[in-house]
Amino acid sequence: MPQNTDYKDTTSENQAIAYKKRLNGWAVARVVTEQEKVIVSRFRSRADAEGYIQHIRQMIPDTVFELFFDCQREEVVM
Repeated sequence: MPQNTDYKDTTSENQAIAYKKRLNGWAVARVVTEQEKVIVSRFRSRADAEGYIQHIRQMIPDTVFELFFDCQREEVVM
């Protein structure tokens, strides 16, 4: 029986993308003001994020960076 090659399952693709976004829960942000933070990068593990924040603090010592867990609930597709 021939396969229908015109059909594309977009639901599973959207779920895979949402799952991949949820894997990167740890984020490093540059503090611009007390209310404004700009995310510099995201990581899957806290250890990777801590290593990166140590490195970036050495490269740019006059800037304040924060490490936090970002669950990104509004972007998750269920």
